[in-house]
Amino acid sequence: MSAERHTRKRFFLAFWLFVLSAISFLDRTNISIAGLQISSEYGLGNQRLGWIFSAFLIGYAGFQVPAGWLASRFGPRLVITLGVVWWGVATALTTLIPPGISQAVVLLIGIRFALGAGEAVIYPAANQFVARWVPKHERGFINGLIFAGVGAGSGLTPPLLAWFILHHGWRSAFWFSAVIGVVAGAVWWWFARDTPEEDPAVSASELNIIRQGGTEDAPDKRAVISWGAILRRRDLPALIISYFGFGYTAWIFFSWFFLYMAQVRGFNLKASALYSMLPFLSMTIGCLAGGALSDRLTRAYGLRVGRCGLASVAFFFTAVFLVLGSRVQSPQLAGVILAGGAGALYVSQSSFWSVSADIAGRSSGVFSSMVNMGAQVGGAVTASLTPWVAQRFGWTTSFAIAAALAAVGGLLWMTVHPERPLNGEI
Repeated sequence: MSAERHTRKRFFLAFWLFVLSAISFLDRTNISIAGLQISSEYGLGNQRLGWIFSAFLIGYAGFQVPAGWLASRFGPRLVITLGVVWWGVATALTTLIPPGISQAVVLLIGIRFALGAGEAVIYPAANQFVARWVPKHERGFINGLIFAGVGAGSGLTPPLLAWFILHHGWRSAFWFSAVIGVVAGAVWWWFARDTPEEDPAVSASELNIIRQGGTEDAPDKRAVISWGAILRRRDLPALIISYFGFGYTAWIFFSWFFLYMAQVRGFNLKASALYSMLPFLSMTIGCLAGGALSDRLTRAYGLRVGRCGLASVAFFFTAVFLVLGSRVQSPQLAGVILAGGAGALYVSQSSFWSVSADIAGRSSGVFSSMVNMGAQVGGAVTASLTPWVAQRFGWTTSFAIAAALAAVGGLLWMTVHPERPLNGEI
């Protein structure tokens, strides 16, 4: 009699979502690394470059709810695959804008808006995967793993793309981003399934672990999303506003940190690329540690402490690091302290997505897309507002605004109740 086969397919799929998450941030932050060269070639300047950064985030934010609905309706396998192909096409189109064209800024805004619309699917669809595949006691770690891709992708972007730019020009960096994304999307399509029941590679013992862990049953595609119950949640606005502050702060690092280190702190391209890695490596560590710690605290003290308490403390530490880092005189020390702020911020990342699955269950794709929209609006605001504030009041003020928003976000987390799921309100 052969021993029963035991699989861990959910962890492989979560790891591949980590890979896709990293590539999505490679695609969205490559323009900040190539910003100096693109700005010089098309005569843009920081203000117009900020408009281009914001265009991505406006497209991303505007398509969050449709993306969540698509993920709930058609499943994470198809939606993520089509989204990745879309990113690749939009990234490649950026390279086709000829030098010296008078309407370059308009074309770049349009392409980045389209890229943002395509990338909108990644995290709502990933959260739909978590709700269907991942037991509640593993969701902190799995979400931490998926969002560690944010730090990994953004952290590898500066040195990797700086090498392409220095040796082959900025267009080669964009072609690299496009090709690697399409390949990773094909792998996802080949291995992923919408539910564990549909996957012949999942053993009976793994399926039992998944279902006993409080995941959603195989979805009925005709099921109606509980819009009324979602919109009546009093903690939904708190999560949206808190994630607005998260996005505002995070996108200072994604959009402006490289240029801040070069233009304000006086580093050259190579040194700026090196120091610009630090916040993103810190984000990776923060995501993984925060996710694992969230699960441990949840098992010991419940969802309120494990999800909300941890996120609140992380936000307050972020505010402290941002204020201190922006005020120190040493450029090297500033880079390290500000990187600590980025890591502290991302300790809370897993909590946003875990509580969305905890609260919304089968509607987690839509619920999380509404929360995520707050972050992207925050990012769009900071992409354009930060250089304006820095020019008139200095970079210390720019970081102080982010610190204030982080403190507000920490307070709002105290009003969130993941222990009260939507199922009890429908």
